[in-house]
Amino acid sequence: MQVILKEDVVNLGYKDDVVTVKDGYGRNYLIPQGKAVIASPSAKKVLAENLKQRAHKLEKIKTDAEETAAKLEGVSLTIGAKTSSTGTIFGSVTNIQVAEALEKLGYTIDRKIIYIKDPVKEVGNYKAQIKLHKEVSIEIPFEVVSE
Repeated sequence: MQVILKEDVVNLGYKDDVVTVKDGYGRNYLIPQGKAVIASPSAKKVLAENLKQRAHKLEKIKTDAEETAAKLEGVSLTIGAKTSSTGTIFGSVTNIQVAEALEKLGYTIDRKIIYIKDPVKEVGNYKAQIKLHKEVSIEIPFEVVSE
């Protein structure tokens, strides 16, 4: 079934994308949660008209995302964590700690758009990907050190 997304859904698509999903996923999760609507011909026409009217706003949002990416270029973070004597972290470093470290440097980034590929459970160097826009993303290197 085809649905029109009302908001960004991780690993599926971005707001206003028309995506094909399995019937159960659409009917039992996306539509009841308010994350999507069925992509009927009339809904597609309304979407096309809305996108045409919002094209200027979307361009500004993309430009702002590119400016933020340019500001974040070259930023590297150091995150302290409590570790054992072997260098293993008690718990793990998540996108929340990365967002807090960025905020200390003066960048306000929502933790929901920060992705860390593998779980960070040891001291070392890692990379976090920040998806500022569906066409603009940046990788931020960060180092986890023992406190």
